[in-house]
Amino acid sequence: MNVNGNSATHEVPDNTLLVTFLRETLGLTGTHVGCDTSQCGACIVHLNGESVKSCSLFAAQADGATITTIEGIADGDTLHPMQQAFHENHGLQCGFCTPGMVMSAIELVTKNKNLTERDIREGLEGNICRCTGYHNIVKSIQAAAEKMS
Repeated sequence: MNVNGNSATHEVPDNTLLVTFLRETLGLTGTHVGCDTSQCGACIVHLNGESVKSCSLFAAQADGATITTIEGIADGDTLHPMQQAFHENHGLQCGFCTPGMVMSAIELVTKNKNLTERDIREGLEGNICRCTGYHNIVKSIQAAAEKMS
């Protein structure tokens, strides 16, 4: 597979989850494990451009795929517009859900640049934040959508 622009070839046991492969084999610890039941969205990555919960896929299922993790969206020291918007609009508190929120939000904005608040809230239904109350997350996504259009 290709991960963040780099080829990654490893033999792993058949039951290795994609999130485990990313974190333990490749050392990409920005993708978080929050619930082990695919409920929280902390483990979201892009698989061939689509948001997926990496705790619900085996690494072998991503054979030949292009994977983008939170570590792969910035351009060197320049944050991705979504990351910058989360920073500027205080869209995070503890930061645990943030990688999954950012990855989900990027796909959400990519598919629809004219998002309403309701669209954003519905689009984030698979992501749980225990700290923020979502207000600043929504505000961050709205700000990033303007920059990304």
